[in-house]
Amino acid sequence: MAHPTQLGFQDAASPVMEELLHFHDHALMIVFLISTLVLYIIVAMVTTKLTNKYILDSQEIEIVWTILPAVILVLIALPSLRILYLMDEINDPHLTVKALGHQWYWSYEYTDYEDLGFDSYMIPTQDLSPGQFRLLETDNRMVVPMEAPVRVLISAEDVLHSWAVPALGVKMDAVPGRLNQATFITARPGVFYGQCSEICGANHSFMPIVVEAVPLEHFENWSSLMLEDA
Repeated sequence: MAHPTQLGFQDAASPVMEELLHFHDHALMIVFLISTLVLYIIVAMVTTKLTNKYILDSQEIEIVWTILPAVILVLIALPSLRILYLMDEINDPHLTVKALGHQWYWSYEYTDYEDLGFDSYMIPTQDLSPGQFRLLETDNRMVVPMEAPVRVLISAEDVLHSWAVPALGVKMDAVPGRLNQATFITARPGVFYGQCSEICGANHSFMPIVVEAVPLEHFENWSSLMLEDA
């Protein structure tokens, strides 16, 4: 959960998000080293009176500034491709949820259960209970079992939307007439907040997403109660 004056990312709640944070640190360190090297070269050129008479025709320099960038690109590309593969990998999901974007709310359908679905609207500020978050709470949360692969099928009814939950490392566009999919595994129980991340109209900022991860036993009890009320 984000908080005021926060400088870093939210705490990772899924293995993919942990990998994304590690890759961010890895890429940032490479950028820092390159920036330091460039700054050192600039300072050295400005402060010294010495010159290299072979600067305009130097095979060594040509080799260095060809091979070094190639090596740097490989060091960035390999972990990046690995994470892309992990994000797209969907092996035997334990639960499939269809998330449908509307102006301006989300609806969820649990395709593994018959007649289990609901709409999820933002709770207005005047109706919030103490301790709840403004513009982030919903009347119905998307409840999932923790430590289980969950597949989310994402689409939209009207205009472009985007289903995004930063703590889970998930962001997928919801396109009318097209079914996209994303997967995640929650590493711990908790409530994780997200929002529609695609400009979709006047009330775009009033489309929160709330994912609640609970133990499997609690999820089974919740689904049974929801089916009884359906």
